[in-house]
Amino acid sequence: MRKRLSFKTWMLLGALFLAASVFFAIGLGATRYSPAAIARVLFRGIPGMRAWLGEPSQLEINMLWRMRVPRVLLGMVVGASLSVCGVAMQTLMRNRLADPFVLGVSSGASAFASMFMVFGVFSFWGKFALPLSAFLGALVSIVFVYRMARVNGRIQMTRMLLSGVVVSMMMDALTSWIAVAAPDAFAMYGVDFWLSGSLAGAKWETLPLPCLVMTVCTLYLTARHRALDALSFGEETAGALGISVAGTQRILVLLCSLLAGTAICVSGSIGFLGLIVPHMCRLLVGANHRKVLPTSLWLGGSLCVWADVAARVLIPPEEIPVGILTALVGAPFFLIVLRSKHRDGEIAHG
Repeated sequence: MRKRLSFKTWMLLGALFLAASVFFAIGLGATRYSPAAIARVLFRGIPGMRAWLGEPSQLEINMLWRMRVPRVLLGMVVGASLSVCGVAMQTLMRNRLADPFVLGVSSGASAFASMFMVFGVFSFWGKFALPLSAFLGALVSIVFVYRMARVNGRIQMTRMLLSGVVVSMMMDALTSWIAVAAPDAFAMYGVDFWLSGSLAGAKWETLPLPCLVMTVCTLYLTARHRALDALSFGEETAGALGISVAGTQRILVLLCSLLAGTAICVSGSIGFLGLIVPHMCRLLVGANHRKVLPTSLWLGGSLCVWADVAARVLIPPEEIPVGILTALVGAPFFLIVLRSKHRDGEIAHG
């Protein structure tokens, strides 16, 4: 029987894979750059490196440092955030089909962000209006789905999925109406961005907020891994183990909304990463949240980085919205998981 790799080994391999993904993804696109050019730009500030690697050209600095590097880093942060959000949502709903995209959370964040971008709603929040509006949309959606899915204190999967479909349809309809009512073509393009998902608008100044939110939320969830493990077995079990079930659920709702909202406000709606990555992590390291959460960081970040690379290189010089690619891969995966659950009888019992 083949022995499973240890958690430390997976984390080491994951860190190396993520670092390699970021490095090589910087050079891929409509215009390709060699590893030497990437190294010249990335390490030009290190003493002695310029003499060894050479001086980067201004074109390399403009294309790589000012455009590609923030885009790739943003993809890493967004992928990690949505993956951690997926882990937390599946624990909250106690169902492994839960995902920000499937349950309408992404649609809610996109709709509220579009209202701010097109009509200036929530502009009284100042420079934080965009992330806060996306957070509010995600929060409204997840609270609605969670409330509708609970029957006699239990989450029913059929009600959860139907509630997610309803929320997605409502929020997508709202976003489509905003696109129709947009006063100019630029505003309509902004709405298309929220609907399809893209990292094309990445800038250095867009990185700090989602990176901070991802770090803080992941550290908190990892510190509470025992409570999450207990909650996965049901509210009765968690309560018997001394876990504050209601308090933990409220915190999970807030953290999921925060993770999804901040990721979507800088990337648009990129779906199914929160569904696919948690399943892959459990196959690699087991179901313990102390292992699943950090594993989801490097795996989700790497997958989003390579999905964005595919979006850039499949039909150059045009770009495919990365949200379309993740949906094309994620939808069949969702159907496979749904079929396996139906075969096991989980739909009937919720």
